[in-house]
Formats: sequence, structure tokens, C-alpha cells
Amino acid sequence: MSIFVKQSRRNILAAGLSLVATLGLFAGSAQAQDAAKLGPQELVSKVANDTLKDLDANRAEYAKNKGKVRELVDKNMLPYFDTAYSAQLVLAKHWRTATPEQRKRFVEAFYQSLLQNYGEALLEFTPDRLKILPFQGNPADKVATVRTEIRRDNGSRVPVNYSLRQTDSGWKAYDVQIEGVSYVKSFRTDFGAEIDQKGLEAVIQRLEQQVASGTVKKPTEKANPA
Repeated sequence: MSIFVKQSRRNILAAGLSLVATLGLFAGSAQAQDAAKLGPQELVSKVANDTLKDLDANRAEYAKNKGKVRELVDKNMLPYFDTAYSAQLVLAKHWRTATPEQRKRFVEAFYQSLLQNYGEALLEFTPDRLKILPFQGNPADKVATVRTEIRRDNGSRVPVNYSLRQTDSGWKAYDVQIEGVSYVKSFRTDFGAEIDQKGLEAVIQRLEQQVASGTVKKPTEKANPA
């Protein structure tokens, strides 16, 4: 996945995925509002603001203990990120032939691998880097795109769009597009090639082993020689 190996793209993707992953942070501060009634733009805006405010207030603590960043994301992700649907889109045709157990294991391993690869990069993200653009969709639709821009270190801005879909429990995010490139489609290409070569079970086991060891790598990324 060469587009994600490049450091600048990796950091942008990390920010994008981390903001999506921390959508659940909204749950603790929105008891006065029914999150299921919020539109996609309102949800992303509120969550991003609350997340970045929390990050700014506790950045030093998170920097000392990076495991807390992943704990924060892990704890609050599930309510507003459709992990199962996202994983299903990544596996594509292989989802249909996977057993229920394999589906469950892939969803968990894939999610945890995203946290290990990108979670800590959220520490480098600051509020001034994010700009949420006016919503252009129809809130009555079942799917929506929330457009944002993330500022690079050199001042240039990169379009980062979030795909959400309406569920029985409200809007949930399932994809991020960086400069028009979907992370779901990119992972689908890489995982699809690996599954075709080695089989789904071998890929799931690789992810599980790497998550357990804390050395998760993307499908096409090779380990450095010892």
C-alpha cells in the first residue's frame, strides 16, 4: 500500500482515521442530546471539537503514556464507527465465503491493527489543522459525505472526506477518503491480493499475531532486517 507508506500521507490518514475512530468520544459529553438525532455534519463537528479539546487538555499525559491514546480510542470507537460494515467492504467477495467466526475475528483484528498503525499519530494533530467544510448533502439520505480539510506542515490543505451511513442507532462512519483515495478500497486491494495468495485464515492469523506482538504492519510492508 505505497500511498499509505509515505510519511505525509500516513500522518494525514492517521489523523483522519483517528478522528473517525474517536467518534465515540461524543457519547460521554452528549447525554443532554440524543446523538441518534444528530445529522452527519453535526455529529462529525461536535465529535471533532470535543476530541481535540480533550487531546489539547491531556496531550502531555498522552505523550507520556501512548497506550492511553489507544485505550481512549478503543473505549469510545464502537458507538459511532461501523467496524463490521467497514470490514465487510474491505473483504468484499471474501466476506461472503468467510465463516461467522472468521468474520468476527477479522473485524476485531483489522480494527486493532488500525489503532496500532495510526492511533499514536493523533498526538501530533492540533485543532488548527482541521477545517470542516459546509455540508452539501441531504440529511434525509441514507448515506452522506462530510468534507474536511487537513493542513500539512507546509501550509497546503488536503481534502479528507468521511463517509457515513444511517443506521437504526444513528449515523455511523465507515470510510475515509484522503485526496480522493478511499482507505477501504486501498485495504481491499492489498488484503484481497494477500487472501488470494494465502487464504483468509492465514491473513487473519497474521493480523492477530501482529496485534498481539504490537508490531502490526500493512499487508505489503516488510519487516526491517535484524
